[in-house]
Amino acid sequence: MHIILVSNRLATARSITLTWRHAFLVAATLFGSVLVLSSLFSYFTVRHAAEVRLPFLQDLVRATNDEEAQRSKAFVRENLNAMAVKLGEMQAQLMRLDTIGERLAGMAGFKPMQIKAFEQKTGGRGGPLILPMAMSSTELQRAVDALAHQVEEKSDAISLIESQLLEDRIRKSLLPTSLPVEAQWNASSFGWRVDPFTGERAMHEGVDFVANPGTVIRAAAAGIVVSAEAHPQYGNMVEIDHGNALTTRYAHASKLLVKAGQMVKRGQKVAEVGSTGRSTGAHLHFEVRVDGQPKNPNNFLKMAQASQRSTSHPR
Repeated sequence: MHIILVSNRLATARSITLTWRHAFLVAATLFGSVLVLSSLFSYFTVRHAAEVRLPFLQDLVRATNDEEAQRSKAFVRENLNAMAVKLGEMQAQLMRLDTIGERLAGMAGFKPMQIKAFEQKTGGRGGPLILPMAMSSTELQRAVDALAHQVEEKSDAISLIESQLLEDRIRKSLLPTSLPVEAQWNASSFGWRVDPFTGERAMHEGVDFVANPGTVIRAAAAGIVVSAEAHPQYGNMVEIDHGNALTTRYAHASKLLVKAGQMVKRGQKVAEVGSTGRSTGAHLHFEVRVDGQPKNPNNFLKMAQASQRSTSHPR
């Protein structure tokens, strides 16, 4: 670009040549000037506004912070109150667990001294938590932890009682303590007797229940049928294994109602009274054996009879 300067003082005209470099320098100078002026204007404007409005802004920020702090305190207080109420509910549940545990212990046959000894062994503690003032978050957390520990120990104690009850129930269900026939068994007792066929002294390895033909024979305890077949001397016989080498035999039946390998429950029908095999008349020959050796069934049957009487005539 060429610029021609003309003046009255100059004898001749003067020419100036402008390049892109000169144009860039001019533009940069103008931009820098505008930026500096804007910064100065903003600085003095903000400073003036701050001097005028700073107390108002400080009051507004302080009020906002105070309101937020109050909301936070209220939120924490509500949470602590809710946790305290929950803690009280847990304490009430723990007291109910104590009552249930004592009742179950009585059912399981535990004596009060045994229960106390168990609780002392496990370090158990009881009783409600009573405080004279509001609890802090730290105190509340400690109380919750202590109560959780008590609940855990009480659960262990109840689990022990439950296991004892289950063990007793299983043991009783597997013992022949239920009458196989609703009749007396004094027709021929366990032990040495005069054999009805030979008239000689012989060992009678069970007891006999005199009953009409077709009378239902029930399992004296739960177990698995190991045999249900005809025998030369026992006639139609059912033998049930109750575990721990304990078995029972039901002989001279007219009809068998179970098969070998079948699982039976206490009181389940297994046969019907008859006079098969070496028998002089309709009756049930009942045996109890341990490790294959005959045992006197009278002790088991007396327990069954006593249990039946207590059930029929509750106090």
